[in-house]
Amino acid sequence: MRTFSDLAYRSADEMMYGRALHPVTCGYGPLNIGGGLVYPEVKYTLPTMEVTAETRSEVVALYDAMTKSVVARAVTLGVPGLVIEFEHPPQMTDMVELGAGVTAMIAQALQDAHAKHGLRSALRATICDLREQGRPPRVRTGEAVTRVLRSFAENARAGAHMLSIESIGGKEVSDAALLEADVPGLLLALGVLAPRDMHFFWHEIVAIASAHSVVPAGDTACGFGNTAMVLADKGYIPNVLAAVVRAMTAVRSLVAYEEGAIGPSKDCAYEDPVIKAITGLPISMEGKGAACAHLSHVGNIAGAVADLWSNESVQNVKLLSGFAPEVFTEILAYDCRLMNQASAAGHAQILQQLLVDSDATKSVHALIISPESSYRLAEAIIQGSSDFDRTHRAALTACAIIRDAVGQQRLTLSRRELSWLTRIEAQLDEFADESKVLDYGQSIYRDKYLPREYGL
Repeated sequence: MRTFSDLAYRSADEMMYGRALHPVTCGYGPLNIGGGLVYPEVKYTLPTMEVTAETRSEVVALYDAMTKSVVARAVTLGVPGLVIEFEHPPQMTDMVELGAGVTAMIAQALQDAHAKHGLRSALRATICDLREQGRPPRVRTGEAVTRVLRSFAENARAGAHMLSIESIGGKEVSDAALLEADVPGLLLALGVLAPRDMHFFWHEIVAIASAHSVVPAGDTACGFGNTAMVLADKGYIPNVLAAVVRAMTAVRSLVAYEEGAIGPSKDCAYEDPVIKAITGLPISMEGKGAACAHLSHVGNIAGAVADLWSNESVQNVKLLSGFAPEVFTEILAYDCRLMNQASAAGHAQILQQLLVDSDATKSVHALIISPESSYRLAEAIIQGSSDFDRTHRAALTACAIIRDAVGQQRLTLSRRELSWLTRIEAQLDEFADESKVLDYGQSIYRDKYLPREYGL
């Protein structure tokens, strides 16, 4: 296992979209991700329908049509490269052969497009974490664990070039703690449980990827950070709490790379700029094009250091111009074309600054993922002596970043939000010791998680 104790970059100014210190090469062409260009990563899913053994042929036909429309639009627009992410609905992982069959079909379509049109491309298979279906979840033992790992192996065998997952270890506590705005509960979820699960699960995933000669790409804390962002946007929890949670998530996501993942990270991980600052690996991000799946405050700034630019997941629904997957392929293609043209003209830093400045002062959510904030969080994280210490340091640093922005009049917060920030800081000071957090967890969240499933 690797331990990152230094930053990959000397300053935030060195971080740029389309360029990573350690590019990843894979797929047909092959595709060099992080090697100088930003590529669209298109993700699409089924319309509302039943996925069963009886509808299997209809499911495969729909994915075939979606894939062909995406590839055709990419060829028409002359994109320099394309990534397709096949993010499994739960049934695609549960019905292992069906999911692997769709992966094989997409891989064949990309291979054909490369042979016929010279389209460079790669396929990411993102397996669904079925372990979430039990309560309390069994994250190390049981049929769900076996089925998820088998799905990784079968999708790698079927032609996926990259493997990812949105893993859920610790989410059973995080969901409850978020709704209560309970900082020690979030420290338990993100500082204790989630990193332990990441070490366990990504050790297994990397071994599978190695056995099949495919790329162990990365994870996402979407179930933690994006859940917090959406709850805050709806007014259910404070925005400052969601921003602090976002910073905390970087530690558990970093564990995948310590265990051997090499990127590109997954698109819905807005903690990814922190990962890039620490590892120098390429990252996938989503911004305004993800509005089809969720609303956010980070539509432009999310692209500041992205190497892949994604639309999140869009259903195969008919729009006036065509079906949604084809439409969002075009949207991403033009975004990437602009970023790549700015780089070619020597204006990458200008465009990057505009992407940052257009969002960073408008929202605490945008502020916390800016290159400057991400680098500052990365500096704090690598100084930590354990996963818990790193998570605690990230939370404190996020509070300091917000305080500084308010003090410098770069960000305006309501009196309520500032009061919550003070409360969060006080709770972080009170729960700086991992053993105290564990005791708290056994008192408050005893019915939510199974300690033995986390090696506790």
